[in-house]
Amino acid sequence: MNSILRASHRPLLGLALALAGCGESSDPSATPAPATNASTAPTSTPSETAQVAPAVPTTDASPAPEKAEVTTPAETDATSKVEVAATAGAAKLEPVKFDEFLKRVANKNAKFTLVDVWASWCIPCKENFPHLVEMNAKFADKGLSVASLSFDDPAEPKQVKDAIDFLTAKKAAFPNYLLDEEQGVGYEKLNIGAIPAVFIYGPDGKEVKRYTMDDPNNQFTYEEVEKDVMALLDGKPLPKDEKSKPAEK
Repeated sequence: MNSILRASHRPLLGLALALAGCGESSDPSATPAPATNASTAPTSTPSETAQVAPAVPTTDASPAPEKAEVTTPAETDATSKVEVAATAGAAKLEPVKFDEFLKRVANKNAKFTLVDVWASWCIPCKENFPHLVEMNAKFADKGLSVASLSFDDPAEPKQVKDAIDFLTAKKAAFPNYLLDEEQGVGYEKLNIGAIPAVFIYGPDGKEVKRYTMDDPNNQFTYEEVEKDVMALLDGKPLPKDEKSKPAEK
């Protein structure tokens, strides 16, 4: 299973992330229309050049909408793309730099903050995401703050839209962040090799525990996460767990 995860999750370190290769360059549609229209132009009387001129604008009008869709992928920043995609009633996906993300998880109004790291192209992430929604419903009034951090590419409008659509469908009524960094930075900063991954932070923003898919022999479950959350909220110490201890900085 872990090999499937890593194949779809784009591990870091030297990886140029083939995600962008899944982009929508499918718009180069063939445009034989101008050629066929050109052949029809001579059918008008050769002496009346005024009749040929109107035929030219009519052939240029059809490809224009396709150009508008294809030529604007790099002209807007991540924030504007999210704002365009987030229509009325849609979940909010807020672009943040990594340092800003760390400030957000330092929530002094909560006992602990649970963060689920995911992406719209990660099937296991989406399969397990409902657990996060459930934990928010169960423990929000007990002192747990819940958030998600998306590794979708801010430079890919379709990925951003897919993420917003998914969050909206799952009724993710908690802070949802989009990591606004170059692809691979999130893996490096969090010291993980795959997603999904879950992190628990204290009110001071320090990492309390992590759950990753990095060890093929120790794959975490969301039932395990919920059990630990309940223990922490009850003030009980967590058992020593070498594989899920906070990463060394």
